[in-house]
Amino acid sequence: MTLADEVVASFAGAASPRFASLMTSLVRHLHAFIDEVGLTEAEWAAAIDFLTRTGQQCDDRRQEFILLSDVLGASMAVINANHPTGGAATESTVLGPFFVPDAPSFGPGEDISAGAPGTPCHVSGTVRTPSGEAVAGAEIDVWQSDETGHYDVQYPDLDHPRARARLRTDADGAYAFWSVRPEAYPIPHDGPVGELLTAAGRSPMRPAHIHFKIAAPGYHTLTTHIFMAGGEHLDSDAVFGVKDSLITTFAGDRATFDFTLAEAPPTP
Repeated sequence: MTLADEVVASFAGAASPRFASLMTSLVRHLHAFIDEVGLTEAEWAAAIDFLTRTGQQCDDRRQEFILLSDVLGASMAVINANHPTGGAATESTVLGPFFVPDAPSFGPGEDISAGAPGTPCHVSGTVRTPSGEAVAGAEIDVWQSDETGHYDVQYPDLDHPRARARLRTDADGAYAFWSVRPEAYPIPHDGPVGELLTAAGRSPMRPAHIHFKIAAPGYHTLTTHIFMAGGEHLDSDAVFGVKDSLITTFAGDRATFDFTLAEAPPTP
């Protein structure tokens, strides 16, 4: 019996079959990786130090582990595995490290920028079913960076949300708001994830985008972005989140994007 076999066997008494399946698969892949690369003790110690410092970088304003998951493509791999659309619904992409629950509520067409610096921009569209019917009352979380590439939570002295809102679609499934024009920006790279990118010779830049999270009863919650057509870094997104179907034109101070929600099966 190999060491990997012994460790796998130690999970035989797990109460949850799913937990046992996840852990035994993880153990086998981890041991295979160690054998494949001939991992040294110094390299393993460096990896543990890297993960320790990644945890220490996390707080209520920054989630370095989400950032690490994003730059390794793990976030997108999980999303792709769990949110196949078959072309019938809007594609999902990464949540990112700057989502904050309980954003302030705004009415249709209001300005959500709350003083965020940038060029004013109006964003509108609809939320519909795969058959084209309006989804009324859908809850939409919106958040984005300002013209300097910073989110509100990255300003230590800012005492209120900016360019962040919760909206609801009207009876026709429509939404609209004013904010600021999104700009390309670097993900936070002053911590362990930045060290990884530097070692890999990779850029920390993300293309200009606005985040959306849309929820409605009877439908799968959609977490996605809209990206600015023609912008820089669309083909080199640091977190691999760009999908062609999510790229849209920002014409002057206007952008329009229509979302389609995937229907969720009835709860048994």
